[in-house]
Amino acid sequence: MAAPCPEDPSLERHFKGHRDAITSVDFSLNTKQLASGSMDSCLMVWHMKPQSRAYRFAGHKDAVTCVNFSPSGHLLASGSRDKTVRIWIPNVKGESTVFRAHTATVRSVHFCSDGQSLVTASDDKTVKVWSTHRQKFLFSLSQHINWVRCARFSPDGRLIVSASDDKTVKLWDKTSRECVHSYCEHGGFVTYVDFHPSGTCIAAASMDNTVKVWDVRTHRLLQHYQLHSAAVNALSFHPSGNYLLTASSDSTLKILDLMEGRLLYTLHGHQGPATTVAFSRTGEYFASGGSDEQVMVWKSNFDVVDYREVIKVHRPPAPLATSGNLPEVDFPVPPGGGRSQESVQSQLQEPISMPQTLTSTLEHIVGQLDVLTQTVSILEQRLTLTEDKLKQCLENQQLIMQRTTP
Repeated sequence: MAAPCPEDPSLERHFKGHRDAITSVDFSLNTKQLASGSMDSCLMVWHMKPQSRAYRFAGHKDAVTCVNFSPSGHLLASGSRDKTVRIWIPNVKGESTVFRAHTATVRSVHFCSDGQSLVTASDDKTVKVWSTHRQKFLFSLSQHINWVRCARFSPDGRLIVSASDDKTVKLWDKTSRECVHSYCEHGGFVTYVDFHPSGTCIAAASMDNTVKVWDVRTHRLLQHYQLHSAAVNALSFHPSGNYLLTASSDSTLKILDLMEGRLLYTLHGHQGPATTVAFSRTGEYFASGGSDEQVMVWKSNFDVVDYREVIKVHRPPAPLATSGNLPEVDFPVPPGGGRSQESVQSQLQEPISMPQTLTSTLEHIVGQLDVLTQTVSILEQRLTLTEDKLKQCLENQQLIMQRTTP
């Protein structure tokens, strides 16, 4: 069990700049940037450092439905109602490459943990997987019979989970491209789905006002929450795996304690539906967006363990437990799963195998390579445009020559 809560979640700041409902939010790896997408067709990249100017990226021709930072934080993907996906370099220039990803609205974009592939979901009823740097189509998953609202990679990148208006959640094997299982327990459109940080469970949100948690190995329903009074639009796991954050059309955010199987907090911040939520990569903050055009950043406070340290030493998150009125979970708590904060901190003092300077240098190199490949991709696009224009000029010249020749 976690140590006693020092205080409740608190609203740190809110960002105003969008001109329509917020559809999606996501933090960069180092929590220095927060991206948001909106029905106003723009992406905003907000800086967590006070008094820093935000970047507004215009490029999509219609509503931006989803945003996701790459694992390194050096690239940002967005999907839109204009049927395209854009990959941006989130700096002041805001350069992007664009590709026609689907034949209908793109509802979801998500990078694999290695940053090499991207999964997209669409109203054309398909889930598609792409090579990140070449924006090359790899394969399609097409067993849903209605719009696909969300698709996410598992933490190890071996599985994909998708949620659809056909009221199902489907689990896919990335290598075989087969549907491993369909979860059909929801009574309404499934709006959002994501993997638990351990990769052993999935949580799905639905328009039937519920959140359900399943084991991906046994496919058993582990937990069922009916706490909102309207559709649940999004959810996000805390990096520890112990908490789940939800956003609903009832205008509230709720924080669930998964170990106890109970509601911890209900937060009232948005005027009108809360449409999106996301924890930062360390869990120290979370962001929310709503139809009130506001992006809010909250300080978690409810979990006192410093998860930046926990993540650094790769301590596996504790598995879920359920409350008495829910189905039992048949996997045991790992050794140390119930230790106090003090014992966790004593574990953290063990030396980390890789020096911090080397880690930082490697991260910087990976980031620079990301930017370099993206720049090459942009240059390739420009070269193609130039070639097309040159071809058009030559064709026009030939036409003029033919007309002038008697």
